[in-house]
Amino acid sequence: MCGRFTLTVDIDVLLEQFQIKYPIGFDYQVRYNIAPSQLVTVVIKGEKGNKMGQLRWGLVPEWAKDPKIGYKMINARSETLRSKASFKQAFNKRRCLIIADGFYEWKREDGQKQPFRITVKDRKAFAFAGLWSTWESDAEKLSTCTIITTGANRLMQNLHHRMPIILSPEDQETWLDPRTDLQTLEGLLTQYPEELMTYYPVSDAVNSAKNEEPSLLEKV
Repeated sequence: MCGRFTLTVDIDVLLEQFQIKYPIGFDYQVRYNIAPSQLVTVVIKGEKGNKMGQLRWGLVPEWAKDPKIGYKMINARSETLRSKASFKQAFNKRRCLIIADGFYEWKREDGQKQPFRITVKDRKAFAFAGLWSTWESDAEKLSTCTIITTGANRLMQNLHHRMPIILSPEDQETWLDPRTDLQTLEGLLTQYPEELMTYYPVSDAVNSAKNEEPSLLEKV
């Protein structure tokens, strides 16, 4: 499960880290509490190279009758990508990197849910494995995405039984490349090494998506 995350890295750092050469075409802002249905920063493969832009979080498949299905499609289980109609076509043709520098998870302690922020130990931005799709009606056009999850590694098992798939830097281009075969893609859908991750408790102010301030990142 991945239901909230952060992206607080300067845009120039992101462009260099992900080797983006083309204009991003959106108003980038640092985010401390990204929630479903909001716009998220992504990298996709374009005709002239990788492009950075924004998609709405919550996948709406091309065939969907109602775009509200996106509220139920913020995550895609890696085990069902080749079999579930909602994800099969996107897994074959429309993969993306969803950029973050941390994500939140909740653990029940003493009868209450304590939020934690999970990061990689070097505190750099990283990429969730994602899928994207474009849905159109006579009245609107939506470009949306979902974060792929897998079973939790031993570190994350302290918080939840699932975790988002974080792609290593060396695997990101393989994930984006439309020529990559499905067997190779499935081999990338693994747990990120626990020794490269860390987490710490944060304020329960993060529980409300209305709260969006740097203090959400502070350890409590």
